[in-house]
Amino acid sequence: MQGHIITTGITFGTALAITISYSYNHSVLWAIFHGILSWVYVIYHVLFH
Repeated sequence: MQGHIITTGITFGTALAITISYSYNHSVLWAIFHGILSWVYVIYHVLFH
C-alpha cells in the first residue's frame, strides 16, 4: 500500500511541476526540464536521506 502512495505522489509531483512550469513559462521545453528536475530531487532524497 505504501509503495502505491509513493508512486502516486511522485507521479502527481511531476505532473504538478510540469503544469506549473508550462503555465508560467508557456514553453514545453521548460516544462519537460522542470519535470526532470523533480525526478532529480527524488533521486537525491533517496540517496541522502
